[in-house]
Amino acid sequence: MPDYSPEQPLRDDIDATSGPLVLAFGTEWCGFCLAADRYISPALADQAQVPVIGVEDGPGRPLGRSYRVKLWPTLVFLRDGVELDRVVRPGNRAVIDDALAKITAPLP
Repeated sequence: MPDYSPEQPLRDDIDATSGPLVLAFGTEWCGFCLAADRYISPALADQAQVPVIGVEDGPGRPLGRSYRVKLWPTLVFLRDGVELDRVVRPGNRAVIDDALAKITAPLP
């Protein structure tokens, strides 16, 4: 399971990143997060070169609101600070693998 940290980066800092990045929004106690972890953790482990920022989300948390996160877990897949895909409450690993492929594919 991603380490959902209460410390949040600023949206401007995320927007300024280069390369692939996954933002994982959720909480340690969320039942949906715990259930989806059987898909999330193995997929992220297989792409260990991709940085993952676990963000503890909740009401009034600015980063989650800036991405319009409404359900947990929500994984936001970015490359060079731009969102290329999003997976909400994954029910299988394939959707995560597909999103990871989008942010790690060679640029044309």
